[in-house]
Amino acid sequence: QVLLVESGGGLVQAGGSLRLSCAASGVTLSGYTMGWFRQAPGKEREFVAGINWSFGGTYYEDSVKGRFTISRDIAKRTVYLQINSLKPEDTAVYYCAARYGSSRIASDYKHWGQGTQVTVSS
Repeated sequence: QVLLVESGGGLVQAGGSLRLSCAASGVTLSGYTMGWFRQAPGKEREFVAGINWSFGGTYYEDSVKGRFTISRDIAKRTVYLQINSLKPEDTAVYYCAARYGSSRIASDYKHWGQGTQVTVSS
């Protein structure tokens, strides 16, 4: 059984930074894409960043490029999302997800974490 556990969310002031973590277990991650998504109240879940577990290639939603950085620690089986220069509009529940092969579409992902809340105050 695949288990993804996020951590690192919290309340921060605009301009601050956070690092979210997602620990994965129960699956061989070779060939998988690990994605970060977010969902703000009343909005659809949206893709923000993805990383190819095997090769480390990364890709981002355009609006977060330059502020968000996704990375992984193979030994710890953990994916990170570093978020800098936080804005109030970044407020959302952030989810980690995993699938075999790459995609930016939430419905393509089979495995999800429980989410971690990020709240940015102005």
